[in-house]
Amino acid sequence: MKNIFTLTFTFLALASSSLADPLPSWNEGVNKQAIVSFVERTTTAGSPDYVVPTKRIATFDNDGCLWSEQPIYFQLIFIIDQIKALAPQHPEWKSAEPFASILKGDTKKALSGGKKSLIELAMATHANVTSEEFDQSVRKWLSTARHPKTGRPYNEMVFQPMLELLAYLRANDFKTFIVTGGGIDFVRVFAEETYGIPPEQVVGSSIKTTYEVRDGKPTLVKLPELNFIDDKEGKPVGIHQHIGRRPIFAAGNSDGDFQMLEYTTAGKGARFGLLIHHNDDDREWAYDRDSHIGKLARGLDEAKERNWNIISMKDDWAKIYPAEKK
Repeated sequence: MKNIFTLTFTFLALASSSLADPLPSWNEGVNKQAIVSFVERTTTAGSPDYVVPTKRIATFDNDGCLWSEQPIYFQLIFIIDQIKALAPQHPEWKSAEPFASILKGDTKKALSGGKKSLIELAMATHANVTSEEFDQSVRKWLSTARHPKTGRPYNEMVFQPMLELLAYLRANDFKTFIVTGGGIDFVRVFAEETYGIPPEQVVGSSIKTTYEVRDGKPTLVKLPELNFIDDKEGKPVGIHQHIGRRPIFAAGNSDGDFQMLEYTTAGKGARFGLLIHHNDDDREWAYDRDSHIGKLARGLDEAKERNWNIISMKDDWAKIYPAEKK
């Protein structure tokens, strides 16, 4: 279903091809200038940095890069809400951890088991269903769930400056991809409508899937077994397996994106690495080195020597979310 974001993409694409400012929600400064300069240099025929359209690959992290990620990852909020919704079918969860703590509202205790607990919760909500059933559950959740701080639907907690950047790149024949540690099937449900990125251009973590014929109908069933974790060192691997080309532009916000930027900017020719620094506690959140999620430490320390651009959410962005007053 088309929404405000679809209309936004159409407008931005037209604006980007005209004399209008292609990045109106970005404040004037060195970072905005660097982005525009990179795009102009790589798309202008005769430029020593010119890149043919087929090699104009740009990759973006999702959590904390294209939409907010606090107080916890939004997919984890979906998992928690699904556990509560499915609880009547699983009376054993009342006494079995980590489910019992989720049902009691103690998320911190539920996640104290680390990766093992998180995987157990994810498998209970993501596996043993068909791909269509999972898509429907995500769509239903997005239509009703609201963020506890802003009251916005989660797919409206997206960053207006990044929507503009995606549109600007695509208007200049870049192909934009999401490369996320989140679930590939979760993000694919809303990526096209929200970001203008089709499902085949989403790279993410996944669980195994099998083909079955149920009641005469071919279908895909999600299995309770990990397939691939698309985070940290996994991101360049996922890029190679899904895209087959080294990007020339990569954007992230945490040390989980470090290897993606490192891989991207190590290639020959013009390259661009971008890290978003969440430092605006008034309009969003402020966190970096000590954050429980979205930790940004190594990226801050090494960005300058690697010629990566650190985007200050507070200083570089005139607005954060769509339909927000400047």
